[in-house]
Amino acid sequence: MSQNLEAPGKPGIDARWTSSTKSGIGKALNPASDVTFTLSHGILNEAYYPREDIACLRDMGFVVTDGHEFFSEEKRDTEHLIETLKDGIPAYRIVNTDRFQKYQITKEVIVDPFRNTILQHIVFEQKDPNLPLRLFALLAPHLNNEGGNNTAWLGNYKGVEMFFAENGDIALAMACSSKWVKRTVGYVGTSDGWRDIRQHGELKYQYDTATKGNVACTGEIDVTEKEFVLAISFGRTHIEAANHARASILNGFDTAKKRYIQEWQIWQNTLPKISAKNFKMSAAILRMHEAKNFPGGIIASLSIPWGGTKGDSDKSGYHVVWPRDLVETAGGFNALETKADVSRIVNYLMSTQNADGSWPQNMWLQGEPNWTGLQMDQIALPILEILKGYLRNTMSKSRQKRYWPLAKKAIIFLLVNGPYTDQDRWEEESGFSPFTMATEIAALLAGAELADLNDEKDFANYCRETADCWNDTIEHRTYVTGTPLAKKHGVDGYYIRINPFSDIAASELGDRTINLKNHHGDHGKTKINELISVDALALVRFGLRDAKDSKIVNTLKVIDKELKVDTPNGECWYRYNNDGYGEQENGDPYNGTGKGRAWPLLTGERGHYEIAAGNLEKANKCLVAMEAFANHGLIPEQVWDENNIPKKGLYRGEHTGSAMPLTWAHAEYIKLCISIDYKKIFDMPNNTCERYLKNKKKSNTVIWRFDNGTMILPKEKILRIETLAECTVLWTDDNWETTYNVVSKDLTFGLFVTDIKPKNEKATTILFTFYWNQANKWEGENYSVTVTND
Repeated sequence: MSQNLEAPGKPGIDARWTSSTKSGIGKALNPASDVTFTLSHGILNEAYYPREDIACLRDMGFVVTDGHEFFSEEKRDTEHLIETLKDGIPAYRIVNTDRFQKYQITKEVIVDPFRNTILQHIVFEQKDPNLPLRLFALLAPHLNNEGGNNTAWLGNYKGVEMFFAENGDIALAMACSSKWVKRTVGYVGTSDGWRDIRQHGELKYQYDTATKGNVACTGEIDVTEKEFVLAISFGRTHIEAANHARASILNGFDTAKKRYIQEWQIWQNTLPKISAKNFKMSAAILRMHEAKNFPGGIIASLSIPWGGTKGDSDKSGYHVVWPRDLVETAGGFNALETKADVSRIVNYLMSTQNADGSWPQNMWLQGEPNWTGLQMDQIALPILEILKGYLRNTMSKSRQKRYWPLAKKAIIFLLVNGPYTDQDRWEEESGFSPFTMATEIAALLAGAELADLNDEKDFANYCRETADCWNDTIEHRTYVTGTPLAKKHGVDGYYIRINPFSDIAASELGDRTINLKNHHGDHGKTKINELISVDALALVRFGLRDAKDSKIVNTLKVIDKELKVDTPNGECWYRYNNDGYGEQENGDPYNGTGKGRAWPLLTGERGHYEIAAGNLEKANKCLVAMEAFANHGLIPEQVWDENNIPKKGLYRGEHTGSAMPLTWAHAEYIKLCISIDYKKIFDMPNNTCERYLKNKKKSNTVIWRFDNGTMILPKEKILRIETLAECTVLWTDDNWETTYNVVSKDLTFGLFVTDIKPKNEKATTILFTFYWNQANKWEGENYSVTVTND
């Protein structure tokens, strides 16, 4: 081989990620190791290092040939059998059997607990000793969340031959306990080893380096010894990675396996003794998605949905932090009663809060925003978690005091900006959403309780008054009656997914439409008052409405007619009608448009509703369905809802190409397990239940604001005008024959309020305008609110 021979064909084809349909995830609990691996199609695919939000590998698998015509690729041409070495422990045995019965590859896959090394113990069996086969390892580095800017080369570490790759400040090394017969690096699609082997049955060309491109490493392994260990290690430099690889092999696979499993068993033994099929693995999934170097930071999924179609322009996939998913996961740890985990999550939330009191739509582990949308439920849910942590003794009084100024900033952000949201929890539409409003109202009551703990009684009272007012408006803003859809399903009305108008009641939406995201052109055009979503169940989940409330029951009937899908694995639900986030009609990957599929986590949410309604048997059916939707214990974001398409790996009731596993779904499963065990929703907020379900609390005020607010003032109620600046309100209740001046009250946190009580018993309209005190000018426009007898 020539020295320093550069592979031709630079930079190779455009890089792509790989399948999100994982069949396993592995990670050591030991803090000495910072690497995580995933499995799919019988091989190792994406690995993450040194953080859970940095992917460093596309995949690594084997190719087998006879040197002539026989060519078999492990991930495509074998039947895969995968199992964990012990229940709930993320250590795996994979048996890949060639469909022509010429060979079998058995491997055990773990992480070295003391090093940044993925270890595979391989047994290669040839079925016909008279037909000698050749075994090639193929590795595709995608270091630093990039596939197109990697450099790979051949080298050695202290006399041991290895493959190396680097991109920026991350490097890898691959070493084998057996000998390398031949080695090469090249550019994918032009000079990579796979193409060479496919054409020649062997490695005919051998190159030493491939720089700044989409690169691949290929090596033929000496299989005279049928068992060997393959180590893929990571480091800040290739020398560091090489040391880890050599040390892991020398230390022994069995030694690493024993410690790896032992540490997981110790942690699993701290969990509640629940016999549910997927309980231990779901707990492990939550644990593995937490960042070691950013304690409490938990990413949404160690996957990139439809990754085979995604390139370097999609660096994040789902391996970033969504505050919503993080709080949902905290709920899973609350169910597991692992208080230290919950404490870390709350501290992480506090450390990543924006200066204005909000949180990013999603973010990298260090808190840097990734996407820039604003979702009010992601402001509300952390407030609930702070109070929950205090009440469940996962934080001390001194810690709660330390968090209070930050919690108050989040509460103020809700008061100033809610209940309208720029994006709903599905990150798509703006308006008034039942789910978002439920979280906001519950959060304001939680915030009031925190304020009481910190001796801020006036602030606590304002939070409660606002929560009551918002709660009273839910039906006005989101419940429709008498629509064709209501008549179709024999109900008087139902809650809609979202009302995008701040000044139009749900009952007055008429034929107004919304053009939903993820569709071409007008294909997403839908009548707003016929936009159905499962989100209304949040009104029950957060304790604002009784499970047997007629409006909830009506909505449930429509949900089941419009959104429920029956699969061989159980019932599942769509997010909303005319959803476009999922595979195409023909099963092709989502590409910005598609058709939404059913979500297993919604089966979990339905199970919680059934518990609230007293239907434990139905809740158990939901739990069993979630278990059946799982792939080797991993619960996907979506399951296929149409006839089977085997060529595309799509089977009714099984995972699609969306994210898998979804951490949120596993948290929902764990919470459902515990709620069934408790025979009640274990984490339903007590203050909402007490205030709205037991005491039937109503508000004596209605709120008007420039951005959103009431157009109607029921007689006997107070009109509360909220502004962002000090003002004097000039108002009349008799068409300006009599006028009143009221100076706004400064609440000291960015809001000014003016309370107006009509003086004229026959008043039908309140008219008002503003004099802005600091600007020394009049608004120049009158505003009105209709007075009603309701």
